[in-house]
Amino acid sequence: MKFLRLYVPLTVGLIVIDQVVKAWARGAAEHVDGRSIFPLWPGVFELKLVYNHGVAFGLFQGAGVLFAPVAFLIALAATWYSFKKPHEPTVHHVTASLLAAGALGNLIDRLSMGKVTDMFWIRLIDFPVFNVADVCITVAGSLLVLGGIRDATTAKHQKADPQPSGE
Repeated sequence: MKFLRLYVPLTVGLIVIDQVVKAWARGAAEHVDGRSIFPLWPGVFELKLVYNHGVAFGLFQGAGVLFAPVAFLIALAATWYSFKKPHEPTVHHVTASLLAAGALGNLIDRLSMGKVTDMFWIRLIDFPVFNVADVCITVAGSLLVLGGIRDATTAKHQKADPQPSGE
């Protein structure tokens, strides 16, 4: 069953990675809040400790904890889907896992600290600082969009080029 072999270990593993990286960033940058911890590629990609009290990209500062039920419901829906649809393609289970891991990874921070730890900064374009959970959510969203485009394209081609009816 894909739920036990793929979804559960992938989700748990991604949450662990997210939490370990966040703990490392907090420890490494204990006294440099808001400054670069380590320039992996100076001026382009750096590690920088930032605490987000809001939601995605720092929106709704101070209201992040109010969105905790939404994160929980997203994770619950992703888990329900993977459990109830064992014969769906593997990519669907990976997408659900990424979505749940991202939602739960940031939820753990919100509930335990009232804020989310972010550390990856694409300085070249001054992109908002993000974390592993955010990457999971972004990849899951991208997979959902690509799957939707694929499904729409397939449906359009099937409608435009109907199969012979065998007459």
